[in-house]
Amino acid sequence: MSENNQLRDVFDAIADPTRRRLIRLLAEAEEIPLHELTVQFQMGRTAVSKHLTILKEAGLVLDRKVGRETRFRLNAFPLREIQDWVAYYSNFWRTNMLRLNQLLEEEEE
Repeated sequence: MSENNQLRDVFDAIADPTRRRLIRLLAEAEEIPLHELTVQFQMGRTAVSKHLTILKEAGLVLDRKVGRETRFRLNAFPLREIQDWVAYYSNFWRTNMLRLNQLLEEEEE
């Protein structure tokens, strides 16, 4: 876990396809009320709310009350941990593919 006192690991939070879809929906809007998010899924409000709670525990979602309504927005900063992890392996594969390409070229000669 990163240093911002998350209750849940970011990798764990994004492991579920529903939560990844919630992240995408939140990334496309400044802020979305729970009822608008719920209509995007074939599940009830409680299930969507549980997924949002997991994202919130990972620091990926922020919420605020406006009257009786809860509105959610994305906090993308914790996704940097994912980006850094993927970047390492992207470099790993790029380096290994270059080596493989060199070996294949040497064999052709």
